[in-house]
Amino acid sequence: MTALIATIIIVLLVVILLQIARVTELSKKIRGEEESERRSNDRTALWLVVFMIAFLVLCVASAFYYKNVMLGYGPHESASEHGGKIDGLFNTTLFFTGIVFILTHILLFWYSFKYRYKKGNTSKFMVHDTNLELVWTGIPAVVMTFLVVQGLMVWNEIMPDISSDKEYLEIEATGYQFAWEIRYPGEDGLLGTKDFRKIVPGVNNIGQDWTDEKNVDDILLSGSDMIVLPVDTTVRVRITSRDVLHNFYLPHFRVKMDAIPGLPTYFIFKPTLTTEEYRNNLKDYAEWQTPFDPEDPESKMRWEEFNYELACAELCGKGHYSMRRVLKVVTREEYNVWLAGQKSYYLNNIRGTANDPEVNRNKLFGPEITERRKELTSDIENVVTAEESAAATIQLKHVFYNTGTATLDKRSQYELDHLSTLLKKYGDLNVELAGHTDSVGDDGMNLNLSQSRANNVREYLVNKGIDSSRLLARGYGEVEPIDSNESGEGRKNNRRTELRIAS
Repeated sequence: MTALIATIIIVLLVVILLQIARVTELSKKIRGEEESERRSNDRTALWLVVFMIAFLVLCVASAFYYKNVMLGYGPHESASEHGGKIDGLFNTTLFFTGIVFILTHILLFWYSFKYRYKKGNTSKFMVHDTNLELVWTGIPAVVMTFLVVQGLMVWNEIMPDISSDKEYLEIEATGYQFAWEIRYPGEDGLLGTKDFRKIVPGVNNIGQDWTDEKNVDDILLSGSDMIVLPVDTTVRVRITSRDVLHNFYLPHFRVKMDAIPGLPTYFIFKPTLTTEEYRNNLKDYAEWQTPFDPEDPESKMRWEEFNYELACAELCGKGHYSMRRVLKVVTREEYNVWLAGQKSYYLNNIRGTANDPEVNRNKLFGPEITERRKELTSDIENVVTAEESAAATIQLKHVFYNTGTATLDKRSQYELDHLSTLLKKYGDLNVELAGHTDSVGDDGMNLNLSQSRANNVREYLVNKGIDSSRLLARGYGEVEPIDSNESGEGRKNNRRTELRIAS
């Protein structure tokens, strides 16, 4: 039924148009062809002038009306140090092109009105005028030169790389269909090397070389993890792509750079407004004082839900929209707290797995040493302040021995060195070093092995300056298991060295 009604309407419109054309033709015959053409030209010329006025007024009015939703105006002034220069360059360009735009349209429609057909009018022949050509060539050339030079000055000011003696934060953004992998350096402040041949989707998404120790503490934000940056800090972003052309676009910071496969690019900027400060600026505008969810009047205001964003500004495929990421700018103190809560991708996902290179198996890396130091310090401090005797036993989790012997593995030195430091700090502690084994083998041999291991730990600490009278070494063999000896994991847990607070 709907299709039938639509067809009837179309047919009626065609009939009406044909009748209008017929009436127009008859009116021409009545008035005369020449008079009818003159009136038609006058009417068209007049309407062109009316259209010009309405068009230009609407252009200016709409620009003014929507200025608060355009970058660079109203609440959307740049949130980065260099952004003001880019906005200034756009404003200068808009000033000159706006003049040309308005004058061109005025002349275009005015000439259509002034030189409309009139009986008796004849065309005028103008000889070649070099001066006129110089004017309409020279003036645009001068203006364009001014704009280009200003643009180069701004470009050279905001795009130089950072010298190594300056303090900055370097992160890396790797685009792929359809997400961003954002990588932060760890405590060493350095990003590790990559090799595209090492990419394993889901395991090593950006091809980090795990034999490069700079990669050990690198932090990887994947999926929808929020990107966090400190305010008033120079940030250098390495920008790469794993597959097709993407674009790293931070509109509120005036940062936009292509991510090109095989050709790393970069951008440097300094955020000057935290997310909260930007939200507070939006709060002063009526259009941001509306519910974020129009269907829920009780929802937060739009300004409260505002977030900076990272977008891909290239049409990189049907999932292009999903590359949007939320970015939050915080104070330096808040950033330090956030960073401290992030974990190394290698240590939490690769270490000790089949993907961990063989050369790393017997190494102990700086972040691991630091973490173990913190753990032992916390255990000792808890024991020192504890009142219950059950809390007075600490397992030395990172003291190891060569298989079947009492010889200390070289990886144990970090735990024992730090233990000696803590024993010096707490000089009134007297401790027992308790050795334990699993149940495999002869009971007597296990007892002797545990005693020898405890003796070697005691000797190591004495050599580090701890008074021997404060240290008692005792082997317990297999008689105090903490796990089942029926499994390999359980036996591993039972082979241990403990620190017991004697007094």
